[in-house]
Amino acid sequence: MSAQPERKDDAASESQWKSGSNLERVLADGHFAVTGELGPPKSMNTDIVRKKIGQLKGFVDGANITDNQTGIVRLSSIGTGIILEQEGLEAIIQMTCRDRNRLAMQSDLMGANIHDIKNVLCLSGDHQSFGNHPGAKNVHDVDSMQLIRMVQEMRDLNKFQGGEEIKGGGPRMLIGTAASPFSSPVEMRPFRLAKKVAAGADFVQTQMIFDMKLFKEYMKRVVDMGLHEKIRILAGVGPLKSPPMARFLNSDVPGIIVPEECIQRIDDAGKGIDADDKEARTAAYRAEGIKLCIEQIQEIQEIEGVAGIHIMAILWEAAVEPIVRGAGLYPRPVPADTPTPTPGPAA
Repeated sequence: MSAQPERKDDAASESQWKSGSNLERVLADGHFAVTGELGPPKSMNTDIVRKKIGQLKGFVDGANITDNQTGIVRLSSIGTGIILEQEGLEAIIQMTCRDRNRLAMQSDLMGANIHDIKNVLCLSGDHQSFGNHPGAKNVHDVDSMQLIRMVQEMRDLNKFQGGEEIKGGGPRMLIGTAASPFSSPVEMRPFRLAKKVAAGADFVQTQMIFDMKLFKEYMKRVVDMGLHEKIRILAGVGPLKSPPMARFLNSDVPGIIVPEECIQRIDDAGKGIDADDKEARTAAYRAEGIKLCIEQIQEIQEIEGVAGIHIMAILWEAAVEPIVRGAGLYPRPVPADTPTPTPGPAA
């Protein structure tokens, strides 16, 4: 099991909570954290949201809510996050730099926080040309590093990005970021993570990891730099549903490497099953994908510096429960005496 920071004494640290979120407390207590992902619908059908909540609740410590992922218009991350909080599943809203300027970002952060949303993941955002409005103009008033810094200063210094005081205190949110350990140039990835730490990020979720050897090399460099002591690292994992999916991720998604042995293993799961029995072949592929994901999680748990996992079950939220149970990560810890976060220093 990877070494975790020592748990703070509750009485001594009551005033030190950055957000008071469940995720923050799970990480501070030294538990191996589990986060999931929920993609809002391309409609206002909240029954879809509630169905996905039912598949994740109790099996993750918080759920990312994507922000118009792949540049496709969807129900807003904040609106969806409010539903999650009402239903008892902690929300981690994603906020991209693509769609908002700094005025809208700061306004949305405060609006989210008054609805008890206490976690935010700061991202650049997929290019709009990938989505259903390719002619839309991107904003990128600030980049993801500047967004992290802006949220941190709103929280810790009670000031807007322009320097004005936030009367009554700024939004109390745990600040997350993303990392892609295998994107080129690979040798620079730990240094990019260091910049995000310096900007004020509290936790990071990585791109999906399948190549354990390369990830261990990345984590060794991160640990050698001491970054694991300054930010909580959640390794991205995900179940492979089929051989075509595995091949697509490996060849078409930047930053993801799926070793040939993983692809072959999923492919082999369908051997011996009649080619016309698509239902049986699909079930076999998916069962093997879940089994492989569980084995990878167990291996990740032994890597120094890793504080948890982020499960990306793409359009397959039902896979989260068997993965979490199979990895021995159920039941999830429930931190006692969740504190009310104290306001930051008065400006």
